[in-house]
Amino acid sequence: MIAWDCVDTVLLDMDGTLLDLHYDNTLWNSLLPARYSEAHGISVEDAGKHLFSHMQQRRGELSFYCLDYWAEFTGMDIIALHHELASLIRYRPNAQVFLNWLPTAGKRGMLVTNAHRDSLKIKNAHCDITSMLEATVSCHDYGAPKESVRFWERLMEEHPYDPSRTLLIDDNTNVLESAARFGIRHLVTVRQPDSRKPTRRDLAYPAFNDFSEILPSD
Repeated sequence: MIAWDCVDTVLLDMDGTLLDLHYDNTLWNSLLPARYSEAHGISVEDAGKHLFSHMQQRRGELSFYCLDYWAEFTGMDIIALHHELASLIRYRPNAQVFLNWLPTAGKRGMLVTNAHRDSLKIKNAHCDITSMLEATVSCHDYGAPKESVRFWERLMEEHPYDPSRTLLIDDNTNVLESAARFGIRHLVTVRQPDSRKPTRRDLAYPAFNDFSEILPSD
């Protein structure tokens, strides 16, 4: 799937790629609507409809990934909700093995995430991702989500890389398409970002589930 001899830089998404998306899905799809319904005296169903409708309007925008935005919109302590579910934060299959392998193979690894820095801080406290990678970049650092080509331009300015010899692994098809428009050559996605949801099929990019699948066999 990956011609490792043609790759110098590996860009890695966090949620749904390195980490199990079950944590985020539970927080945003279950816990937040439940707490919002309690706070506003409405049914969980109505809370979900209200929240999910607004999320859909913001999807792909910087605000969609901003914890400050959602705290203001909901009136909820979003950071506290993150801590409440921290026991669900875990690596996807063999992701940590892959991170340890990168420097031994002479590959430059960088975390590129749409996650808010506060979310990244909580997850890193449990998984220590950043210590295993050369750089950590949040879309909030650049004021543009990964769905925007501007993100990849800013990344190039701060951490120069050769797009033709760069691999991006991300579970978001729109992000992969944006990277492709910028010229990033090697693009791979994930079959099962959330361990509690069915494996995805008919994906637009080469896909794997366990990181051992993309490690060299020799």
